[in-house]
Amino acid sequence: MGTLIIFLTVAISVVCFYNRAIFDNLSLKPYYVVKRNQWHRIVTHGFVHADWTHLIVNMLVFWSFARVVMAMFTHQFHAGMSMDPNIKFSLLYFGGIVFASIYDIRKYKDNPYYTSIGASGAVSAVVFTSIFYAPLSKIYLMGLLPLPAVVFGILYVGYEAYSARRGGGNVNHHAHIFGAIYGFIFPMLTGGMSQLRFFTDGLGL
Repeated sequence: MGTLIIFLTVAISVVCFYNRAIFDNLSLKPYYVVKRNQWHRIVTHGFVHADWTHLIVNMLVFWSFARVVMAMFTHQFHAGMSMDPNIKFSLLYFGGIVFASIYDIRKYKDNPYYTSIGASGAVSAVVFTSIFYAPLSKIYLMGLLPLPAVVFGILYVGYEAYSARRGGGNVNHHAHIFGAIYGFIFPMLTGGMSQLRFFTDGLGL
């Protein structure tokens, strides 16, 4: 499933690099979603990126964590604890895209000029589901400083919240935050509170 998502995202993003009309039709424009019922934008914007750097960074981070999450979903499926791993991963990824869009849709529904693109919200969801299942695994901050995943998660959300309040720039920090929230609660949404044992066991509690 992860490979298919990467293939589709890269293909659609590259097309949008060279076709502004398709870019505009797929990007998240809350005004058009609410006022013109163009609900497809809530999902399709996750397949559109601003440039090669934006695309490559998102897909590299996604691939790094998607493998861990997919392995956990597959293990749960074979243990009779969960649904088909491809279905579960699809619910995580596409649910992350949708959930990460809620803030923008509510805030910018009357602004015809606001646009958001990128898979960052869904990628954050995948990262934080990985943190849920392996809270003490190491994540390298800036590729150099190893931190326990749960510590990285706290710092990440704190930084995104600070950046969102400060404003400015073209990064959608709220999408990162809401994607992270969705990713962390997703295991409990799909597996009941018993899934919380994965997190507490991972912390040694």
